[in-house]
Amino acid sequence: MKVLLLTPSLERPGGIQRYTATLARALKELRGDQSVRCVALAEDSSGQGKARLSARSKLRFGWQAAGEAMRWRPDVIICAHLALGPVGWLLASLVRRPYWVVVYGIEAWVSLPFAKRIALRRADRVIVISEFSCQQVTKRQRVRVERMASLPCALDESLTTVEPASTGPHELLTDGQRVILTVARMLSSERYKGHDVILQALPAVLLQIPNLVYVIVGEGDDRSRIEALADNLGLRPHVIFTGRVSDSELVALYNRCDVFALPARTELSSQQAKGEGFGIVFLEAMAFGKPVIGPNYGAPPEIIRHGQHGLLVDPADSAAIAEALVALLTNPDKAREMGKAGRDWVREQYSYASFREKLRGILSDSVHPC
Repeated sequence: MKVLLLTPSLERPGGIQRYTATLARALKELRGDQSVRCVALAEDSSGQGKARLSARSKLRFGWQAAGEAMRWRPDVIICAHLALGPVGWLLASLVRRPYWVVVYGIEAWVSLPFAKRIALRRADRVIVISEFSCQQVTKRQRVRVERMASLPCALDESLTTVEPASTGPHELLTDGQRVILTVARMLSSERYKGHDVILQALPAVLLQIPNLVYVIVGEGDDRSRIEALADNLGLRPHVIFTGRVSDSELVALYNRCDVFALPARTELSSQQAKGEGFGIVFLEAMAFGKPVIGPNYGAPPEIIRHGQHGLLVDPADSAAIAEALVALLTNPDKAREMGKAGRDWVREQYSYASFREKLRGILSDSVHPC
C-alpha cells in the first residue's frame, strides 16, 4: 500500500506535530520508507520571529500535493489535520483514490465551513484520538460512526530516557517542600487550562500544607494575568513560573513534583469549543509515576481512572480542586500507589508499539472503533 501523507507545518513543537511525526514513523515502519511520501504545509516567517501561513505557501503546498498524487498514484491519501481535508478531497477525486482525515479535538467540535464539513463527511475514514472526539464528530458533523477509527496519542518514550538536568528551575525548590506541577501554555485563547482555578484553590491547601510550591511550566500572552492573580492572592512566595524549559529540565521537574494538576475545562457550543482533545501531558506525568488531577468531563477521563491513577474533579470548582490536592499530598503512600498504577497503564495502553499495532489494524481494515 502506497500512502501519501499530507501534514500541517512540522516546524514548531506541539501536540499535533508530535502526533503527526509518530504517525509518519509508524506508517514507514509498517509499509516501508519507499511506500510513504509526505507533503508538509510550510510556514513563512513574518520577519518578527513569528510564523504565518501565506496564500503563497498554501498554493505551493496544494501544487506539490497534486503533483505527488498525479505522478505517484498512492493507494490512500491521509490528511493529518482537518484543515487539509478539502485538499485531500480534491486530490482523491482527481486520482480516484480513498482519503482519510485525522481529527484531534476542538477543530471539529464546532460548526464547520462548507468545504471542511463536506470533506469530513465524504472521507473514507476519519481517525479520532479520543472517544470524546468521536462522539462530538458523530453528533455535530454527522459522520457515520462506522467510518471512524480510534488511534489515541502515544507517549513520546524518548522523554523518559532523557537525563534530568543538574541545573535549572528545580534548584529553586528546597528539601521538604511539596510540589504541584502544571505543564501548559498560558495563552489568552486557552484560559480553559485552569491555571487560575488552581491558584484560587491554593490558599485552602496552604492552610494544611504550608510548605507547598506550585510550579508552572509554559509561556504565553496570558502569563502576566496569571502572575497578577498570584500576587493578588498573596501566593507569590509559593508559585514559580519557569517559562519554557528544555526536555532535561522538564524531566527534573517531573521527578521532583508530588502531584501533576491540569483541570482543563471543556466548553462546547455550535460556534466555539474549548478543551483538551486528548491531554498528552497527562501521559507524560503518569509515565514518571506521578498521580494526576484532571477534569471529570471531556477527553482526559479516558486516560485517567479516578481513584486509581489520580483524581477527577469539576474543573471550575476551586474547592473541589483544593480537596483533591490535599487528599493526595497528605496521603503520600496512596499517591505513590496511584503514580505506579498510572505508569503501568501508560506503558500498556499508550506506548509507541501499541500505537503502531492499532494503526496496522486500521490499515488492514480491522478497525479499532470508537
